Amino acid sequence: MRAILAGGGTGGHIYPAIAIAEKIMRKQPDSEILFIGANKGMEKELLRNRGYKVRFIDIRGFSRTKPLKNIGALCKLIRAGGEIKGILREFKPDVVIGTGGYVSGPVVREAGKAGIRAFVHEQNAFPGMANKMAEKYAEKVFLAFGEAAPFFKSPEKTLVVGNPLRTEFITANAVGYREKLGIGNGEFVLLCFGGSLGARAINENFSAVLADLHRESDMRVYFVTGKAHYAKALLTLQDAGIPMGDRVVVMEYTDQMHAYMAAADLIISRSGALTVSEITACGKASILIPSPNVTGNHQFFNAKTVADRGGALLLTEDALSPAKLLDAVLRLKGNKSLLNTMGAASERLGRLDAADVIYDCVSEKGSHGK
Repeated sequence: MRAILAGGGTGGHIYPAIAIAEKIMRKQPDSEILFIGANKGMEKELLRNRGYKVRFIDIRGFSRTKPLKNIGALCKLIRAGGEIKGILREFKPDVVIGTGGYVSGPVVREAGKAGIRAFVHEQNAFPGMANKMAEKYAEKVFLAFGEAAPFFKSPEKTLVVGNPLRTEFITANAVGYREKLGIGNGEFVLLCFGGSLGARAINENFSAVLADLHRESDMRVYFVTGKAHYAKALLTLQDAGIPMGDRVVVMEYTDQMHAYMAAADLIISRSGALTVSEITACGKASILIPSPNVTGNHQFFNAKTVADRGGALLLTEDALSPAKLLDAVLRLKGNKSLLNTMGAASERLGRLDAADVIYDCVSEKGSHGK
C-alpha cells in the first residue's frame, strides 16, 4: 500500500497518524508511507525521530480574531494547492488519510479531486474546521466520539472508531507497571499532567494542593509539569517545603506516560482528544480540566463525553481552585467504590481497535479504488 497521512500542528493530530502508519506497516510491511505536515508544527520532531519520510508545506491556519492576517494565509493556501498536487503526482498514493490540522484539509481535498481514495479522522467530540471542510472529498469520516457525528453533513460517511493509539497504551494494562515503578499494594497513585508543554492553571492549583496531599502517608504522586513550567513548579514546591522523592515525583516531561497512566488510581489532566482516549483505554477515573484556549472549546466537549457517562469529574478552569481540586481528590481517594465505578465507566468508553478498523476500511477497494 502507498499511503499519505496528512495532519499536524499538535501531537493530538500527529500521534493518531503515527498509530495508523504503524498499523499499515505491521499489516503490509512492504508499504510506503509519506507524511505531509506544516513546516511550523510539532510533526518535524515527532516524525523524523521515527524515521518516516515527511514533506512540509508552507501553510498556516486562518485567524478568527485578526482578519487581515487571513490575506497571507489565503495566499499560502493557494500556493500549497499546487505543491500538494505535485506531491500526489510524484508519490502516486493508493490512499490519503487526513488527521486534522490546517494542512490536512487541503491534502484531502486535492486527493479527492484527483480521484484518489481519501479519508478523514476526527479526534474530538467537537470537530475542527479542516475536517468539516474535507468531508465532501472523503470516502469515510472516522470519528473518535459519536457526539461529533451531527456536525457532518453526510451521516452515511461517518463511522465511530475511537482514536488510534500507540501500541504502548493498548498493552499498558497487561504490564505490571505498579510493580515496575516500585509502588506498594496499599498506595494510592495520583497522576497529574497538562500536556507536553504543561498547563499553567493546572500546575498552579495542583502545586497548592500538594501542600496538603503530601501528608497523606499512603499516597504517591507523579506530577508532570511540562517543559515550559518545570522550573517554576519546582521552585514553588521547594518554597512550600514539600519533600520530593519516591512519594512526590516531579518531572518536566515523560515518554513513558502509558506506564504512569496504567499505574494510576486517579488522573488529573487536560482533556485533549488523545489524552481522553488514552485515559479511557487504560480504564482510569479522572478529573478533567478542559483548556478554554482551544478552537470551538472542543476540550470541554471531550471531557463532557466522559463525565456524562460517569467516567470523570469535569472541572472548568474558571471554577477551578485548590480547595475544589483537593476536595475532589480526597473524595475519590476515600470512596473506593465510586473510584471503581468511574474506572469501569471509563473503560467502557475506551477503544483499542481504532487503528484496526481504519486499516480494514482503507485497505478495501472502495468506490474510488483502482
